[in-house]
Amino acid sequence: MKGAISPLTLLEPRSLPEALRMLRDDGPLTPLAGCTDLYVNLNFGTLKDKRFLNLWPLDALRGIRLRGEMLSIGALTTYTELQRSALVRRRIPMLAAAAREVGGVQIQNRGTIGGNVVNASPAGDTLPVLAAAEARLVLASAGGRRRVAFADFYTGYRKSVMRPDELLLGIAIPRLRGRQHFRKVGTRAAQAISKVVMAAVIGPSVRIAIGSVAPTVIRARRTESLLSSGGSLADAREALLSEIAPIDDLRSTADYRRRVCGNLLERFWREARA
Repeated sequence: MKGAISPLTLLEPRSLPEALRMLRDDGPLTPLAGCTDLYVNLNFGTLKDKRFLNLWPLDALRGIRLRGEMLSIGALTTYTELQRSALVRRRIPMLAAAAREVGGVQIQNRGTIGGNVVNASPAGDTLPVLAAAEARLVLASAGGRRRVAFADFYTGYRKSVMRPDELLLGIAIPRLRGRQHFRKVGTRAAQAISKVVMAAVIGPSVRIAIGSVAPTVIRARRTESLLSSGGSLADAREALLSEIAPIDDLRSTADYRRRVCGNLLERFWREARA
């Protein structure tokens, strides 16, 4: 008897170069690793892709290390590894905080930061952190590598500049100066997709990034500018509400998301100034 996986094909590269060659020569292929989203779609019968490339055994995509002043995080780094990393906790504690909010322990043990990025959901918990950190994404194909600023990666809802023959190798995060802040609001305290998720940094300038309020994660540039130049919190809240475009969906309403965003901004700013 045929099951749900009978028509599916899985390619098993033994190295990163072989994986890149397969993407070039045997595509189209959908890369998979932790499978925390893919298996949900498979279970519900909504999985459209049929041919997959297994990245999980490729240790070249793992690791957390310093490269000069940049913190380098491999695409296959799990949320559990992010939480446990002394480098992450010291250099970008808001990323460790975000990793603690992703699903339950099982999801954290299998889910990867690379999957969160390339999945391109505006509700991805780590995405506002990477936006506020002004991270850079390292992409590779059989023809070479390129770096893309995180702010330039997404082009629309679940769309990005990554080509079908490319993989995300890792994420490079510069040293951050100032206090970091992360807050996720969901239906429950754990294992909930975010209604609103915010990451912020207050240092020489203010950076604020928000998820679940637009087709992609956004940087609130006008709000940042107001707060960086000494503007009032009331004016900043008004600016923030003009920069977001939340919708009504199964998890929340647009009105609720607007109110939560304003409240999170006030909380962040008062804590940061205390």
